[in-house]
Amino acid sequence: MIKAVNLTRKFGSLTAVDNLNIEIPPGEIFAFLGPNGAGKTTTVKLFTGILQPTAGSAVIGNFDLRKNPIEAKSITGFVSDQPYVYPHLTGFEFMRLVGDIYKVGIDEQKQRIPELLSMFELSPWAGEMIEAYSHGMKQKLVLASVLLHQPKVIFLDEPLVGLDPKSAKMVKEIITRLSAKGVAVFMCTHVLEIAERLAHRIGIIQNGRIIALGTVEELKKRARQEGTLEELFLHLTGGSRYSELLELL
Repeated sequence: MIKAVNLTRKFGSLTAVDNLNIEIPPGEIFAFLGPNGAGKTTTVKLFTGILQPTAGSAVIGNFDLRKNPIEAKSITGFVSDQPYVYPHLTGFEFMRLVGDIYKVGIDEQKQRIPELLSMFELSPWAGEMIEAYSHGMKQKLVLASVLLHQPKVIFLDEPLVGLDPKSAKMVKEIITRLSAKGVAVFMCTHVLEIAERLAHRIGIIQNGRIIALGTVEELKKRARQEGTLEELFLHLTGGSRYSELLELL
């Protein structure tokens, strides 16, 4: 459902994504990890059509994003770490707008919008302007709008940012259920415990290149290291040096 072939993106002399090759089948939860500035968000923007590649291709389903952008985006959902919403719409109006954009039938909207708003505990604020929503409420509204059109592929860039513990737990359960229904989930996160618990496979990117790819067990075997994913991540990315640096304080 998600495929990158020699995917590359440059910003001047900086190569943010360097010859990326991955393939994610239906139903897989893929966690994409890396230090700040490693290329995670740029990769997601290439897969969602927000950025165009310098070289290579990004494919969603059977649709190349360069050749068939509308078809690819029609089966894609995207939740970023910053909820991009229209502040002068109500929550209900925003859901209707998204439903219309993705050609969700009016009868289906009438049924699913109240259900989704209720699921995310937004029903009491459905008629309020989004500008009055907290960050967490806006994030939940975006999540609800993504579920409305039932995409086959979902990209999540730090989806739990700003969510309270109850909402975060629900989102993790939603991710698992979507996977069971065959939805491919591509998730960027710094919360390594979530990646370790939810993901079928993990990719670690550094300086725009994949430096490790596989299940947690496969990555630990490759690194010859037992322990948590956090310890493994620090080992592979060189972050374990922080303990030495702390000695300088």
